[in-house]
Amino acid sequence: MELTVSKEDYLKAIAEAEAEEGRVIAATLGRWLKVSAPAVALALRRLKRDRLVWVDARGRILLTKAGRQVADKLRLRHHLIERMLHETLGLEWYKVHEEAERLEHSISEEVERKLIEKLGPAGLCPHGNPIHKGAAERRKAGLTPLAEAEEGMDLRVAGMQERDQKLLEYFDQLGLRPGAVCEVAGRNYDGTLSLRVGGHAVTLAAAAAAQIWVAAAPEVR
Repeated sequence: MELTVSKEDYLKAIAEAEAEEGRVIAATLGRWLKVSAPAVALALRRLKRDRLVWVDARGRILLTKAGRQVADKLRLRHHLIERMLHETLGLEWYKVHEEAERLEHSISEEVERKLIEKLGPAGLCPHGNPIHKGAAERRKAGLTPLAEAEEGMDLRVAGMQERDQKLLEYFDQLGLRPGAVCEVAGRNYDGTLSLRVGGHAVTLAAAAAAQIWVAAAPEVR
């Protein structure tokens, strides 16, 4: 069995989409990877042939043990590379995801071990996210999407989705970075949120606010 970059990308996307959304079907992969339905169908045939995934009677895509091992390894490398780029090289936090997407396929086992020795296997990525933790685990830890926050709440940005660099750059311009503190000043009729961030008034669409995870910061006023 040959593990190509394409196969690795699909396996990682399945694991990540499963953690964030739960049920993964072919349309989910098309949306996550921005590819056509025929491309997804061809990739799934190859992954099933190699016994890396299986598809149940309802079309749900599941990783086999071997597929999960590949996905987890790639997710670890991605996490380590993001941290290296930000913590060691000083690359802006909103740029590291796309760089890591390219580099995660090419580092050696030795480099991976060195990164683990230097950075540790866990820790938070520059976007504030722990490795292998999805939406359910975040909620269990007391986090909630900013879009669900109530008016008057003081909040700390705990983490955010990392796949849209333009959105991350927009958040950075607004001051909405991991660790930043904000207040929900109001929930507006059009669905937007009025926030106070670093002493400035900010209006954020609900779709964008849904991409940010926050924790209560009651001590901040």
